[in-house]
Amino acid sequence: MTTRRDVLRFAGASAALAGCGRGRASGTDGRIERDVAGAASSPAPRTAPVPRRTLGQTGASVSILGLGGSHLGGMPDDAEAIRVVHTAIDAGINFFDNAWEYHDGHSEEILGRALAGKRDQVFLMTKVCTHGRGADVALAQLEDSLRRLGTDHLDLWQVHECVYDNDPALHYAAGGVLDALARAKQQGKVRFVGFTGHKDPKIHLEMLQRGFAFDTAQMPLNAFDAGFRSFERQVVPELVRRRMGVIGMKSLGGQGQPVRQGAVAPEEAIRYAMSIPGVSVTVSGVDSMEVLEQNLAIARGFTPMPEAERQALRARLAEAAGDGHFELYKTTTYYDGKVGREQHGYPPHENLPL
Repeated sequence: MTTRRDVLRFAGASAALAGCGRGRASGTDGRIERDVAGAASSPAPRTAPVPRRTLGQTGASVSILGLGGSHLGGMPDDAEAIRVVHTAIDAGINFFDNAWEYHDGHSEEILGRALAGKRDQVFLMTKVCTHGRGADVALAQLEDSLRRLGTDHLDLWQVHECVYDNDPALHYAAGGVLDALARAKQQGKVRFVGFTGHKDPKIHLEMLQRGFAFDTAQMPLNAFDAGFRSFERQVVPELVRRRMGVIGMKSLGGQGQPVRQGAVAPEEAIRYAMSIPGVSVTVSGVDSMEVLEQNLAIARGFTPMPEAERQALRARLAEAAGDGHFELYKTTTYYDGKVGREQHGYPPHENLPL
């Protein structure tokens, strides 16, 4: 299985080739290669701050780069995962993502251990994973999450993986997960609530149109998205209109396929995602100190990519983006979680080709 470390190594090799003038990766041009080499040789100072933005109308100030929770639970060394969290906090990252179901709860447990004595330094988010079940299941999961994370409250609790066409109806059903969100917020166990998904903008829009007072929404936002079932074009403007917090994810396409195949460099991909107007935070999976330092080099002293440059990148990637093969989470079940597939009657992941 490809890790973020593998993606970083591929990017480093591409930059080295560009710097030596020995060739270039397929799908890139000289301008992009020079940008990659220049970024590697002239990073922002390690003391430069990671900028912060306001999360919609919540008033919360969050780092533009967030740390994904799934990768933490998948690291082979728990102590190294904790070191990644501590280094991220020391560098100015304060947004931490997680979910009840990540690695059967291990991701939350690791983060909880890492946040001991540091809880007040972070904006802590995790996700509820009822996948159509009722409020009682949701509230039981909330207690699990609070215990694992070592806290008495969450800053943000989001409905995980709204990816099936009937998910909005299931979540809005009487006694469903949204009742749990409202109750938990009233009880002070969560400050803000939202939902996530990666499949189709129409599902996000239906979640909004049915009327629940969400504070945030999370979705894939990257340089390929604009050309295929676009969350950037269809969902982000509606969130901005509603003054909701916009949380981006999958800036490298989920598992970094566009980087490995030479279509885009990590620096320009992450910078593009962070530059989308309205986005508060871009959540990025980190499975090593090496990857964390790569991401911090992009985030420190960040300035948004000008619209003309973003448009040029979209145009360059338009052909590759058009059929969705770099965004398999939109077109296949490969990225759909185990618990959600079980609840919707789908076979287990290992029995599916994609």
